[in-house]
Formats: sequence, structure tokens, C-alpha cells
Amino acid sequence: MASREQEYYSGPPEPDELRLRYLTVEEALPRLERFLHDSYLAGLKQVKVIHGKGSGTLRLSVRRELGRHSLVKSFRAGENWEGGEGVTIVEFSDK
Repeated sequence: MASREQEYYSGPPEPDELRLRYLTVEEALPRLERFLHDSYLAGLKQVKVIHGKGSGTLRLSVRRELGRHSLVKSFRAGENWEGGEGVTIVEFSDK
């Protein structure tokens, strides 16, 4: 039986995206921290965090963490073609 995440996504994530849909805030934030650190060290300039729209709890928690993270220069909601409010685009600080 496929998980809800497997039913939603057709393939593996891209190297520059983190999928957090269907996770609790407690499950998602450690993954976010690890992803940001690893992506920054890999030299990526920008990444996509997919948290879904839902009730907004996960989105708000992710954006709160991004707002105080030392590696993050800026972040914004995705454009409609990027996933809209269900996605946050993160730009890293310069090295």
C-alpha cells in the first residue's frame, strides 16, 4: 500500500527540494535543518521546501525557522507555477 506522499509524487525529489507534506512540525523541522545545512555545503544558491497548503501550521513553522536561520538570506512563497503557498523558495546567504 502506497503512502499518501507516494500517491502524490510521481518520482524521487530533486536535489534542490525538500518534501515535508504529511509530516508534523516536530518531524519536519529537524529535516529542514539538515536539508538547509547539506544544501548550503553542496553549494546550492536556492532550494524549494514543499510543505503543502493544509491548515498552514507547517508552512508558518517552516517560515518562522527560515526567518531566524543563519544560512538563509531570504525566502518567499512560490509563484503559482512553482506551487504557490504550498512551497517556500529559500535563497542562501553568500559564503
